[in-house]
Amino acid sequence: MCGLDILHIKVNNRNMKYDVILAGVGGQGVLSVAAIIARAALSEGFTVRQSEVHGMAQRGGAVLAHLRISDGAIASDLVPKGGADMIISMEPLESLRYGDWLAPQGVLVSAAEPLVNIPNYPEMSGIIAAIRKFPLSRVIDAAALAKEAGLARAVNTVMVGAASPFLPLKAQTLEATIAGMFSQKEPAIAAANAQAFRLGRNTEENASNGGNQ
Repeated sequence: MCGLDILHIKVNNRNMKYDVILAGVGGQGVLSVAAIIARAALSEGFTVRQSEVHGMAQRGGAVLAHLRISDGAIASDLVPKGGADMIISMEPLESLRYGDWLAPQGVLVSAAEPLVNIPNYPEMSGIIAAIRKFPLSRVIDAAALAKEAGLARAVNTVMVGAASPFLPLKAQTLEATIAGMFSQKEPAIAAANAQAFRLGRNTEENASNGGNQ
């Protein structure tokens, strides 16, 4: 199933809407992911609403954000439970924490690398098995792809790329947004983030050829 299969497209005068839950822990760049997607959506003329971050945003504390995209008015900042079209999680256990927010046809996209910030952190095999029980899920080796791109801290850009085939936004818009956000940085940093986005996006092509990652 491709990303376009799960979008709410305008039909019979119904507005397109797309709701995203973003999760992770402080220091992982959850807000950067939200900012890239929100800016890209605005540049394509969509209405965007984003909630305040819930949780403790300091390093190691849980972070949650709601992002809503529509071609019409949006009544609330908050995604209703069971109504999210996508969960993007920078940490696998955090992705499961918000599973009840995902719509039946929604997609869960999680980074594979754990951030063990509690003493009783579950076994990774069980976490990955639980993620794969969702009808549409992707587990991304984001840290490895960021290193391949030449910038270990570009994990969040990898995750934008991995989520991009499922978003109602053009890939070129997202990439242009990333370029703009990093335009004041060194050219090597901007180039690495662009490559991180592309490597993340390519994971969906690989998954489509072989099922859930």
